[in-house]
Amino acid sequence: MDKIKKQKALLPSLKEKRRYLVYEVLSEKEFSFKDLKEAIISSFKELFGLQGLSIAGLDFVEFEKNKGILKVSTKGLDMLRATFCFVRKINKEDVVLRSLGVSGMLKKARIKFILGGRY
Repeated sequence: MDKIKKQKALLPSLKEKRRYLVYEVLSEKEFSFKDLKEAIISSFKELFGLQGLSIAGLDFVEFEKNKGILKVSTKGLDMLRATFCFVRKINKEDVVLRSLGVSGMLKKARIKFILGGRY
């Protein structure tokens, strides 16, 4: 019987760099996270195509009330910010997506932009 070899871990220098973008949704009405996610992805695809979407590597980390965190590659950060300008309606309701800030660590992003600098 052959032994199954464990795959070696990727070196840190070869891993893709990522950032956590904290955003805020300004809207009069509430809507589901699923609708927001679909609006962001469809707008991103419309602007940059599937190749741009794969380069950005979007990952929706969390969303509570009107603030959320997105994980994005450093190459796709500016593309994501540009996408926020083009998301105008969700479920036929006017909406504004506003970037609050970017951090390299998830914990720092939560503390600085969601909790307002306090633990």
